[in-house]
Amino acid sequence: MSDALALTEALIRLPSVSPADAGCQSILIERLERAGFAIERLPFGPVENFWATHGSASEPTFCFAGHTDVVPPGPAEHWVTDPYVPVVRDGHLYGRGAADMKSGLAAMVTATESFVARHPRHRGRIAYLITSDEEGPSVDGTRRVAEVLRARRERIDWCLVGEPSSERAFGDTVKIGRRGSLSGRLTVHGVQGHVAYPHRAENPVHALAPALQELCAHRWDEGDGHFEPSSFQVSNVNAGTGAPNVIPGELKLRFNVRFAPVQTVEGLQRTITGILDRHRVRYSLDWFVSGLPFFTPPGALSEAVCEAVAAVAGRTPALSTGGGTSDGRFIAPLGAQVVELGVRNETIHQVNECVAVAEIDLLERSYAGILERLLA
Repeated sequence: MSDALALTEALIRLPSVSPADAGCQSILIERLERAGFAIERLPFGPVENFWATHGSASEPTFCFAGHTDVVPPGPAEHWVTDPYVPVVRDGHLYGRGAADMKSGLAAMVTATESFVARHPRHRGRIAYLITSDEEGPSVDGTRRVAEVLRARRERIDWCLVGEPSSERAFGDTVKIGRRGSLSGRLTVHGVQGHVAYPHRAENPVHALAPALQELCAHRWDEGDGHFEPSSFQVSNVNAGTGAPNVIPGELKLRFNVRFAPVQTVEGLQRTITGILDRHRVRYSLDWFVSGLPFFTPPGALSEAVCEAVAAVAGRTPALSTGGGTSDGRFIAPLGAQVVELGVRNETIHQVNECVAVAEIDLLERSYAGILERLLA
């Protein structure tokens, strides 16, 4: 059994459902300390975080970033194995977090250990920024650590996030950016009444319908050369008392806009409220920005990543900005180039989450190759 596989299994055994860390970070910290890293634990609220460094801060800093928390396993009876008992079957390692992203953490650490052993006086600095709040609200995790680093004027030149970026084959996709995420909690105000006397009531469902149709049909933009067009999606709608003869008094709706850098939060908000106002909807609206878009133009970091992947997997990754958000959105504003490279993501957040054992080895070798290209 490879060291990276053994470490992945050790992490899977710990039920670190967000924001719990369940001891995962202690395992990683112990390994990094033995490799000569200086460790700084940075807990905030219920969230465990740490910042670790090795080498000189006077030269480029390469940062591995990731999370130890996982999503809940779902119905245990739907799993072929216990989600917290790692099992290898037919060349795949099963367990919650196998792909997202405990295999990534393990590959980071074992690749770093071997690199530091070969190059104890490597150029620059290797850093780790690890949290247990990526799968949760993302308030007390990387966001807070980034604030600490910014206040201290800590430098991160290159950041590699170990999220599972690969699609159909290992290394076919590397993320070099993500769209922003703007959410809204809309309450449409009406007047409750009897369905037989609609003139005495005001139905918020009817009031919102034309505006909602326009919002759903609106073409926000065409994206750009690196980003897909912005999109508007409704995630939750609730209205009514449950009785068939009562006009509801209010409607609650949740929506999200994933937006390209051609948009601004303020511009999106003006467009949405403008449509609601034009249709004379009576409403209140709370906004939530979970992340701004970020983009790393092709450069030294993405070149090193693509070369390392090609050397071990025989393919050159496509550079993508698709998918959801990641903690890279908190690190990019520090001035860092940010990319994401990990195993295939086809089973993440599903029951029977798994990763091909061979991909853990490929990921470790890729991470080691990146370090060699940038810091040897």
